[in-house]
Amino acid sequence: MESRPASGIAAAVETVEVSAKRRRADGVVELLLSRPSGARLPDWTPGSHVDLVLPNGLTRQYSLCGDRWDAHTYRIAVLREPDGRGGSAFVHDELRPGDRVGLGGPRNHFPLVPSEAYLFIAGGIGITPLLPMIHQADLLGADWRLLYGGRRLATMAFRDELERHGERVHVAPEDTHGLLDLRAWLGEPRTGVRVYCCGPAPLLTAVERACRHWPAHTLHTERFTATEPPAPARDEPFEVELRRSGTTVTVTPDVSVLHAVRQAGVEALSSCRQGTCGTCETTVLGGLPDHRDAILADHEREAGDCMFICVSRSRTDRLVLDL
Repeated sequence: MESRPASGIAAAVETVEVSAKRRRADGVVELLLSRPSGARLPDWTPGSHVDLVLPNGLTRQYSLCGDRWDAHTYRIAVLREPDGRGGSAFVHDELRPGDRVGLGGPRNHFPLVPSEAYLFIAGGIGITPLLPMIHQADLLGADWRLLYGGRRLATMAFRDELERHGERVHVAPEDTHGLLDLRAWLGEPRTGVRVYCCGPAPLLTAVERACRHWPAHTLHTERFTATEPPAPARDEPFEVELRRSGTTVTVTPDVSVLHAVRQAGVEALSSCRQGTCGTCETTVLGGLPDHRDAILADHEREAGDCMFICVSRSRTDRLVLDL
């Protein structure tokens, strides 16, 4: 997995402009974002996402799905969530070209690792982080295939861009094809292949089950929603030293580290509060974190040098954070 920049407070938010907005499928709109000055945007890698801070105060995360070699434009796609908390509805109904929004990141918790062959599996809007990966795999001459599922063909965005890849792409809407036949499509377990999947929780669970007997580290997934976290390693209060702020706070079992930090007057960006988006990633300078997120790989958990303070806690009496 790629290393991430160590930062006590998540990447600062800057102002960008919505340079274009258009419909890409039923319930999906595409936004192009650029700096008002026309200056280049930070570089990013396939699998990256950004925080979009909306004028109504909500912050949401969206995968970058455009051309990473376009230094002046970011592209994201937003699915309208009927049962959401208002972020996607605002983007669909209120946001217009010329409007300005806050932008945090980019950050990457779903990096494309080197391989000679890739199997990509997308469910619905989960196609977005895979688009730059497909482009990268194509650029490098790797062997790859994509299985793309959705509820209906009309709801599946970016099909026009994928058509040029011909038989490498298999589009299978549920209303005409049924549930994805993952075992048949994946084939027998083998080495030298990386499987990348993004989509709703039932799809990820099914893919994890189908890849159970594949070699270790074959499967890479990105989740939209949190899995059920394990029980905390301890139920006693612990202290958190905020090294840069010169403050120490006590975190009781009924509050998160994020809440305690903010109560102490120290600003820390956050969004999902479920350990899925990575916005609140914080560098750990001392102590042993109790990881309860759905982002870090096993070797990153063992390193113990960062944590997501919206859900993760402490295994030791004291943590020292770079805040």
